[in-house]
Amino acid sequence: MTKTKQAKDFLVQQTTEQAALENIPLSDIEKKMMYFTESDATSCDNPVELNEEFQAQHDTSEYEAKISRLLRHARLRLKEEDPERARDWGKSIHTLRKGDHYILVLWDVKAPSERSARDSFKLLASGVLVAMGVSVAAFLAAKYNFNVDRFQKYLPPPSPRLEVALYIGFVLLAVGGFYLFNWVLVAWLERRAKKDRDPR
Repeated sequence: MTKTKQAKDFLVQQTTEQAALENIPLSDIEKKMMYFTESDATSCDNPVELNEEFQAQHDTSEYEAKISRLLRHARLRLKEEDPERARDWGKSIHTLRKGDHYILVLWDVKAPSERSARDSFKLLASGVLVAMGVSVAAFLAAKYNFNVDRFQKYLPPPSPRLEVALYIGFVLLAVGGFYLFNWVLVAWLERRAKKDRDPR
């Protein structure tokens, strides 16, 4: 038995156990489809026939969401009940990463509801922090009577061109800051998601 087949056996077994714990039906063809690959005959000897049989019975998007959820729940269960088996999970995923296997697609899929809820909360929290920062700045300015007029004598006389340039610069700075903030946030979320998918 190859390492690839052993890795899939382990993941499918844990997924099947999780489905039983959650009282979610899991048919034989759904289990077999977790072995699907076109590049490894030892773990899937007839991929074309398997795929045709599966497509005739199931909706792919619903199946992927279902199995992805079960896979994540199974891994969380192992982390709580048996850390050693949880490490075996990480090793299995690492082994399969060396090839092209459908179960990796199932593992990498995020359920839309879970993804949107988590990411929306983080975005909301970030927005609240920014709003709090602006509010604190406004409060301090009012408390200490900060007035730009007192600094006008040190500034050059206003001109239409200068005002336009400052306005454009402010807009560019704001837009650039917004995109930079989102880029950093998305990169952080992707790094966290990859860490969750590929435990070491």
